[in-house]
Amino acid sequence: MDDPELPEDSKLTLSKQQWASQGKFLTGHIARPEEERLPPGQHLTVKWPVLDLGRQPDIPTERWKLEVTGMVSRPVTLDWAGLMALPQTRLASDIHCVTSWSRYDNDWQGVLTRDLLAHVEPRDEAQAVMLHGYDGYTTNVLLADFAVPNALIAHGWAGKPLARDHGGPARLVIPHLYFWKSAKWIRKIELIGADKPGFWEVNGYHLRGDPWAEQRYSRDP
Repeated sequence: MDDPELPEDSKLTLSKQQWASQGKFLTGHIARPEEERLPPGQHLTVKWPVLDLGRQPDIPTERWKLEVTGMVSRPVTLDWAGLMALPQTRLASDIHCVTSWSRYDNDWQGVLTRDLLAHVEPRDEAQAVMLHGYDGYTTNVLLADFAVPNALIAHGWAGKPLARDHGGPARLVIPHLYFWKSAKWIRKIELIGADKPGFWEVNGYHLRGDPWAEQRYSRDP
């Protein structure tokens, strides 16, 4: 299935492109996660704001599939039962959104990316990952960032199934990067030989997205 075209002229897309050109929210401060829990330029919220590109695909678990492909020794396509058959993990982590809000202590349930990678066996030449959502969204991460110990394919939050508006039935969660890297409605994980930009990265956002280094936009360090 090819990725559907995204609405590049949507209100959110145009606003975020403007933020990138203006350097909105930047403070110029660099912090270390072991020293400061809240990254520079962020503020705390107890709510969980919903941000998307105007699409919230409705994918019942009976039809959901996750393809893991590219530079792997054992490419797979998991259905929901296959995902549930992998080792299951429950952990807490924070969310840091590039639009400047953060939310602490999110209770996730899902499959660690490390357990998924052990299942497919990445080849030595794999260096990065391109993530594809059912909504057509793409974003890139380095394989080293994808494989951190607390990254996971989340299907639950606070003891309940992950809600559709937050990316359910399953989404990626990479807590140490800005949350646009944690693709919602995940449908394909493609291991690739070199890092390359996804949707927001083409539209002015940083290739990596480290919150403590304020890597919000493409011109940032």
